[in-house]
Amino acid sequence: MKFLDLCKVYVRSGGGGGGCVSFRREKYIEYGGPDGGDGGRGGDIIAEAVEGLNTLIDFRYQQHFFAKNGQPGMGAQRTGADGETIVMKLPVGTEILDEDQETVIADLTEVGQRVVLAKGGNGGFGNLHFKSSTNQAPRRANPGQEGIERTLWLRLKLIADAGLLGLPNAGKSTFLSATSNARPKIADYPFTTLYPNLGVVGVDGAEFVIADIPGLIEGASEGRGLGDLFLGHVERCSVLLHLVDGTAEDVAADYKTIIGELEAYGGALADKPRVTVLNKIDALDEEERAEKRAELEAACGGPVMLMSGVAHDGVTDVLRAVRAEISEDKLRKKKADEEPEPWQP
Repeated sequence: MKFLDLCKVYVRSGGGGGGCVSFRREKYIEYGGPDGGDGGRGGDIIAEAVEGLNTLIDFRYQQHFFAKNGQPGMGAQRTGADGETIVMKLPVGTEILDEDQETVIADLTEVGQRVVLAKGGNGGFGNLHFKSSTNQAPRRANPGQEGIERTLWLRLKLIADAGLLGLPNAGKSTFLSATSNARPKIADYPFTTLYPNLGVVGVDGAEFVIADIPGLIEGASEGRGLGDLFLGHVERCSVLLHLVDGTAEDVAADYKTIIGELEAYGGALADKPRVTVLNKIDALDEEERAEKRAELEAACGGPVMLMSGVAHDGVTDVLRAVRAEISEDKLRKKKADEEPEPWQP
């Protein structure tokens, strides 16, 4: 399944059916009178957040969503049928933007959340509706209201509790693979990760979701590399886990590069809590570890943890530090393994 987090869709609600001009004419009925029914209402376009989706790839192959019009009214006081409503099923975390890609129409952050994107037109009144004591044979009816046509953008921002940051080949995918059942692509060249990955991590009886995004490079905010568009997937995270490659020549410069891109991206992303980790310590001796840890602490102005994702050294301590930054209401408790009851015939 391909990952897609930005797409354009065209929606149009149904127009209302026109009212009917009709008169009752039956044998042996002396006074018939008007009996034209109202038109049916046009169908709505509704967006709904559902479980089980983590990509917008379905909307690459179907971009047009047109609801049906309401049927016109008929004689014998019959109202036209309403147009069928179309429900667009979106993954949780989808932002619905206007055509300018800036105005946020809705932000679907919970399962079952629904929003009406285009409301169907009301049906027109038939001539029965206009009957009065002074106008007993009206010969007028209203046309139905027209539907609404819109061009919208869908942007997916994955729902995760923690996000991984770092330069390419900083060990983000290795860390995700070592701590969860996710199996991201791992290789010894930059930009191995081309799209975000999610993994469920457990520590001390609690579970939370970690998002791994493609690596950032200097100038990503200007479009270099894969750009900084993937930073949107960590906007909703409670804490950011910043991995710095311990085998790099200048760890402080690598740290400042990522922080500079976060500030250039804007918003509250640069102000989120961060856990800074010096990764790949299995390739360093004790003296090099202490030297690079001191350089990184001077650059970030806070404590720096040591870890090796490959050797699983210090991984648990890092997970506990990340867990401490996540509020208890967002953590999911592991279900205790219940012993099966003895089988009886």
